[in-house]
Amino acid sequence: MGKIRLYIDHGFAPGQPVPLDAAQAHYLGGVMRQPVGAEIAVFNGRDGEWSARLQSLGKRGGELGLIAPTAPQVDPPDVWLLFAPIKKARTDFIVEKAAELGASRIQPVQTDHSNTERIARERLQAHAVEAAEQCGGTFVPPVADLVALPRLLAGWDPARRILWADEALAGAAPPLQALAALPRGPWAILIGPEGGWSEAERQRLARLDFVHSISLGPRVLRADSAAVAALTLWQAVLGDWNPPRDK
Repeated sequence: MGKIRLYIDHGFAPGQPVPLDAAQAHYLGGVMRQPVGAEIAVFNGRDGEWSARLQSLGKRGGELGLIAPTAPQVDPPDVWLLFAPIKKARTDFIVEKAAELGASRIQPVQTDHSNTERIARERLQAHAVEAAEQCGGTFVPPVADLVALPRLLAGWDPARRILWADEALAGAAPPLQALAALPRGPWAILIGPEGGWSEAERQRLARLDFVHSISLGPRVLRADSAAVAALTLWQAVLGDWNPPRDK
């Protein structure tokens, strides 16, 4: 059995007791069959990974005792994922993969051709937590509330550039070559809906100096595939998969 890892939103210090809620207690005792005294790994998104011992367990909760740090806190690079929600299972997939690939914030965006006008933010946040638990990460990206694209752009800080995945550019300049010409720094990746961008959205995005359009290769990708491809390409060129060399 692989190492059990659990995200707990609580401060960490050696010897400190950490409470478990009913769902966490059920997971450890009912699903993973862990007895009192078992040792597991925990993280809170701020203090790295720690070893902890299961001290008590019941139907309404339990308690862990922190032992010692086992891995440092590793935060992702400063890249956000902005995406138009699609069907439930595929939206869940986007959030899970964004957390695994190192997005620092996940922002659902309502566009002219969006499939939905609402999201279950708490459910999506739970998917981000589960992805971090399973992939060995020590950071959980926050999932923001759904916001309309015009409102998002109106309040945007231009210091954070937006990488716009434009399906109309399929087959244009190779994405790795295009990314290599862009500067490092805070970024956001913008992925559109299944129905594509409206003409009004295209015109608005094209007018903004902080928006850089890019092709994701020779084929038009589905929204969930585009999110994974764009994050992968960005990490490979501008992110922590390709850290800058010391001069």
